[in-house]
Amino acid sequence: PTVDAEDRRRGLKLINGMLSEVGLTSVHDASVSNDEFVTYQEGLENGDLDLRVYMLMAKAHFPALRDAGIRTGFGNDHLRVGGIKMVSDGAIAARTAYLSEPYIGSDHDDCGIQAMSPEEINESVREIHSEGFQVCIHANGDLAISMVLDAYEKILKEFPRSNPRHRIEHCTLVNPEILTRMNRTGTIATPFCTYVYYHGEKMQFYGDERLEWMFAQKSFMEYGVISTGATDYPPGPYEPLLGIQSCVTRTDINGTLWGPSQKISAKDALRIYTLNGAYASFEESQKGSIEPGKLADFVVLEEDILDVDPFSIKDIKVLKTVVGGKPIYEI
Repeated sequence: PTVDAEDRRRGLKLINGMLSEVGLTSVHDASVSNDEFVTYQEGLENGDLDLRVYMLMAKAHFPALRDAGIRTGFGNDHLRVGGIKMVSDGAIAARTAYLSEPYIGSDHDDCGIQAMSPEEINESVREIHSEGFQVCIHANGDLAISMVLDAYEKILKEFPRSNPRHRIEHCTLVNPEILTRMNRTGTIATPFCTYVYYHGEKMQFYGDERLEWMFAQKSFMEYGVISTGATDYPPGPYEPLLGIQSCVTRTDINGTLWGPSQKISAKDALRIYTLNGAYASFEESQKGSIEPGKLADFVVLEEDILDVDPFSIKDIKVLKTVVGGKPIYEI
């Protein structure tokens, strides 16, 4: 169906309320069109947008942004242009992520789909990086991730830039070599955090060995790779407390444990969802922690995440969400 300006305005008002109710103060929108960009600006002007939004712009709009002199970071504390978003492979839940080894039970040595060739990735990364933008590429499978890292390594040698903070969106299936390369290039990972809980039954198609390297928050920390708390909503639930619980327990909705070696502490999961998210948008000096001089964005919870049973984190009530010192949600 056709979506018009009024539909977008209603949608923004709806999602603003949904996200503030679960304790979100800032979000990264992972693929923003020109029309959505306008809707965000209008929402900020008319009061429908309370959340802070870091917009990853769809690759199709890169030339217009470049020609207008807009770069990553353009905007203000409420609405900011982020990186340029591309997609290099398929999806984890749909078993189309591009893998180096076939899916379990595959009849035809199925390794997923490749949405961009290595040549296309290299050329796009060169074009975007050389213009001063952050590059954000969707890559789920280990083979797709390796192809993206090939491009990042190549461009950083050819056109060195200080702290570009390029990202791999989802970055689901990794290995020691991938993690070492991510550390060396300063690449940020934005893995799904609610997927183990919500999509656990689909993980069987990857096998036990690969499961220990999926949504690998523990390994990201061990290898010095900055990772964030991402959801990919609507494919995955958006609630941050559910994502934190999923990272801590690695248990799905039915109580099945998936990849237990990647469990992390609630304290580490909290950092991933706060300060690391701010780092991924170059905003860690402004938000992501409660400190003098930072934006007055915070959430009041009924219970302490660090003290409750890890399996009840998702059930903690959000009492108040505050952005810039102003309550945007309150029970």
